[in-house]
Amino acid sequence: MEILLAILVGLLYASGIYMILRRSLVKLIIGIILLGNGANLLIFLLGRITKGLPPIIPENSKVFLEAYADPVPQALILTAIVISFGLQSFAIILVKRAHKVVRTDDLDEMNATDEDS
Repeated sequence: MEILLAILVGLLYASGIYMILRRSLVKLIIGIILLGNGANLLIFLLGRITKGLPPIIPENSKVFLEAYADPVPQALILTAIVISFGLQSFAIILVKRAHKVVRTDDLDEMNATDEDS
């Protein structure tokens, strides 16, 4: 299972970088989204996949007796998801505004339009 998820992380990173290197702003945003999802999955993999109980110590013991799920990677991923959602929504609004002004989403045409002014 971890091998499959590691391959998926590699595919997400590769496709995200490929989309970021395209000339379109929409593809740039899609690439950032894919790269962010790959990073979240990588953090999830680094925390190890364990099917266990919540990390709560029973009253009659002082240490964990069984395997438990580590809450730190889950909290990091949840925070990263919230931050990436804010970044994506801001980037989408920014691209929409740039397309409204310049009438294109091609980065080379935007640079050419900027130099003509």
